[in-house]
Amino acid sequence: MPTIAHLSDVHLHPIAGFTPRHWSLKRALGYANFVRTRRASFDAAVLARLVADIKAAAPDHIAVTGDLVNIGLPGEHANALGWLERLGPPQRVSVVPGNHDIYQRLRRDRGVARWADYMRSDPASAARVGGGAEPDFPFLRRVGPVALIGVNSAIPTLPLIAAGRVGAPQRARLAGLLAAAGREGLFRLVLIHHPPLPGQAGRLRALGDAREIAELLAACGAELVIHGHNHRSTLAWCDGGGRRIPVVGVAAAGLARADGGAPLARHHIYRIDGPPWRIDMRVRGLAEPGGAVIDIARHELVPGGARTPIGD
Repeated sequence: MPTIAHLSDVHLHPIAGFTPRHWSLKRALGYANFVRTRRASFDAAVLARLVADIKAAAPDHIAVTGDLVNIGLPGEHANALGWLERLGPPQRVSVVPGNHDIYQRLRRDRGVARWADYMRSDPASAARVGGGAEPDFPFLRRVGPVALIGVNSAIPTLPLIAAGRVGAPQRARLAGLLAAAGREGLFRLVLIHHPPLPGQAGRLRALGDAREIAELLAACGAELVIHGHNHRSTLAWCDGGGRRIPVVGVAAAGLARADGGAPLARHHIYRIDGPPWRIDMRVRGLAEPGGAVIDIARHELVPGGARTPIGD
């Protein structure tokens, strides 16, 4: 049965191309935060070790749930594309953007559309979803019996705001994809950057339509939802309509030292068995600064019920 690796919030260095054309108050504040804390906290060498650990596990697919960059500059997007190409080919890697990726509007620049090959439905699913050369969300990809559905929650925001929104058009398409994949008996794995349930993040960092997303998931069903944004390994459950859906957040990849109480760099590996569906979840990462990448925890998740809690 398939295995899916999950990492998020890599915040790649360096910040390049911060020219007057792209200056703004939001980017100035973001750059100051990067210089003050994030540049020292995130380490490219630690991220490389996590990626090497993922590749050693030889997963069938790798999911990256956003925040590849810091302040959404074209030079950062180009650098992130190079990192994605080293991570794996588009057929083996799927990406959804985070709030740092779609930071503010860019004029006359493709922005995260540089990563389109990693955010596009596979050829067999494209007719069902639609879309063209640019990213069109949600996208759908098949990995054996798993339907990976990528949702974009990132929107340009004002200074000091890291909130997101999926929006009504995307929610309608998501409902259709979940319902269709459910009728086919597929394992429905939803990728999103922001935590999708109400109360999972503070108001200025939360998903603006979390209530609508929670209701949609409860109505249409899914077997697993994975996200980033909070820099924590967490488990929540979406309940409703007789369904219990595990909603799993992953800690930030590449975090080499303590940052606001967040754990050090981690990634998750999900081994999916069934039906009936069961998820063997391994949390791997650093237990101490400069330490080896080791098993942090292991959990069995059963859509419809919980076996063990997780948390940092």
